[in-house]
Amino acid sequence: MLRSLGTRLASTAADGAKFKVVVVGGGSAGLSVANQIFNRFKAAGTPLNSGDIAIIDNAENHYYQPGWTLVGAGLKQKTEFVRPLQSLIPSHITHISDKVKAFSPESSSLATIHGRNIGYESLVVAAGIKINWDAVKGLPQALMNNTSGVSSIYSYETCDKVWSDIDALRSGNAIFTQPAGVIKCAGAPQKIMWMAWDRYRKTSRGSKVNVDFYTGMPTMFSVKKYSEALDKLRISRGVGGFFGHNLVAVDDANHKATFKKGDETVVVDYTILHVAPPMGPLDFIKSSPIADSAGWVDVNSATLQHNKPEYSNIWAIGDCSSLPTASTCFSKTAAAITAQAPVLVENLYSVVSTGKLSSATYDGYTSCPLLTGYNELMLAEFKYGLEPKETFSAQFDQAKSNRLFYHFKKDLFPWAYWNYMVHGKWFGTSGPFRPKYA
Repeated sequence: MLRSLGTRLASTAADGAKFKVVVVGGGSAGLSVANQIFNRFKAAGTPLNSGDIAIIDNAENHYYQPGWTLVGAGLKQKTEFVRPLQSLIPSHITHISDKVKAFSPESSSLATIHGRNIGYESLVVAAGIKINWDAVKGLPQALMNNTSGVSSIYSYETCDKVWSDIDALRSGNAIFTQPAGVIKCAGAPQKIMWMAWDRYRKTSRGSKVNVDFYTGMPTMFSVKKYSEALDKLRISRGVGGFFGHNLVAVDDANHKATFKKGDETVVVDYTILHVAPPMGPLDFIKSSPIADSAGWVDVNSATLQHNKPEYSNIWAIGDCSSLPTASTCFSKTAAAITAQAPVLVENLYSVVSTGKLSSATYDGYTSCPLLTGYNELMLAEFKYGLEPKETFSAQFDQAKSNRLFYHFKKDLFPWAYWNYMVHGKWFGTSGPFRPKYA
């Protein structure tokens, strides 16, 4: 009956429907925060009614995107990291299968592409990020060409092609790219590079395959401690480092990649090419009144509440937010969401209940589980200011890879994601225990 109620609510939200809370996006952030909001009000003895929270997302499937690196490394099948979105939305949360067209924050409403006008008392924007495949000339066509040698772990459709290309290579140039600017999971471009390098070493192809890293960034990593360790690793492994190089074009017929380094054009021959494409804010957010000048939802870096007092019932989390770590790309990870979500939820609950913010603040914590080879991983953890904030520093030097961290990435994190995080029951370093705030 509850499921049918949710279905009826979604179908009758054609125009003018209003909800206590509307969450835009049914990705990692959206599912997590919607469930946490429901659970928080229930725990306080003031439960919301079934259907009071709505998730707007027209996607058919939900993906565990951190798993795509494991697929590209030949460790998992991509079907392990996908579920029908509807199956992950509980019956007491309304699923509106639609897409936001425009925000009208002055009237606490939004319009959808299917003509709905949806009202809200509180709005949480968790819409993700736009991947600009077309920003690299020739890239979309190359990705669709099975003989191009071009692949990317940044989509479900292409992540298994990464492994096919890596494993099939017997000799030649293996090039891995990373663009300048904001991307989600900024460590991923070199994670897959290290896995490829280790695959070639373990299969006696190391001397026949030249591995190079072309990155638009000035260093291997934004945090000095980990960057220095990764650069030493790169040098010791004979991996070329080409910094300040942005991929601008792919000629898959001739296996050539074109980079820009300042005003200089650099053309490189490749045998296989792994591409991390440029990314940016979604168009419907960028053009809206809730965005900052760069196109991200303009929220306070500590509270996740909108910076404009007149939009105080608007919140944002994850990839689409303006959180300062966006400049280093690391607010845009599943790990960051686990730390952001309970802060947002506590503050939203407090504002709704008392009219005031709580004491909950986000310190910028995020984590990047950096695969550096099979059975080894460097667990980078840090906060605002690019300062390390490590969970296991008393037991390990986290700038060094180890096997325990590898199994966190490969086994623990996917299990925790499907069983806890998407249900609003995983809180990062606190595990299944919701943080308490004074």
